[in-house]
Amino acid sequence: MTTWGLIGSGHIGSTVARLAVEAGHDVVLSNSRGPATLADLVAELGPRASAADARTAATRGDVAVVTIPLGAYRDVPVAELDGTIVLDTMNYYPQRDGVIAELEDESTTTSELLAAHLPGSRVVKVFNNIAFHHLAALARPAGPERSALAIAGDDDQAKAVVTGLLDAIGYDAYDLGPLAEGWRTQRDTAAYGVPYSSDPASWFDAPPRQVTANELAQVAARSRRYRDTP
Repeated sequence: MTTWGLIGSGHIGSTVARLAVEAGHDVVLSNSRGPATLADLVAELGPRASAADARTAATRGDVAVVTIPLGAYRDVPVAELDGTIVLDTMNYYPQRDGVIAELEDESTTTSELLAAHLPGSRVVKVFNNIAFHHLAALARPAGPERSALAIAGDDDQAKAVVTGLLDAIGYDAYDLGPLAEGWRTQRDTAAYGVPYSSDPASWFDAPPRQVTANELAQVAARSRRYRDTP
């Protein structure tokens, strides 16, 4: 049994928490507004869930999930996450997060930005390219109907742990490689959102569809950076 510390409890965070609880794990939820605002969600999730501030969630979690707007990444606790595997779900939206020069010129990626902020943590990119309702709906036991989620990271042991956690909540893992390869599933790439949707034209609102690891690999390989676009 693993305790997941969630730094951020919005759509993705609460969905991950729900899947973790359903898998028999414990979750410690936090957000920027304080534990009291999470009372309804904790009650819904049951006795395996609790709420705390971000530092406490970071300390109590065997693993941490950072799932906040990217513009607030500097608010993520540092000392409390030293040595911890950190699952990064964040995406860059300039209109929300403000312009981040090193992401604009593609000299780094969102997860590398977080890793630089958390030098003692082991950051793994995951959950960033699937809509929260698709994430909830596509979880399956191991078998031919299961979907895969992409991961990226520089620590093989950390990726192995995350692969095991994904298996527990109903997903296979497809390893993109090092953290720098996480751009392949970022916003505006071929692998962002659309593969998990039955209607590419309105992917967020359409019903979900299965995506195998093999298909995800093919789609991720088609992703292009802005700087590589003719």
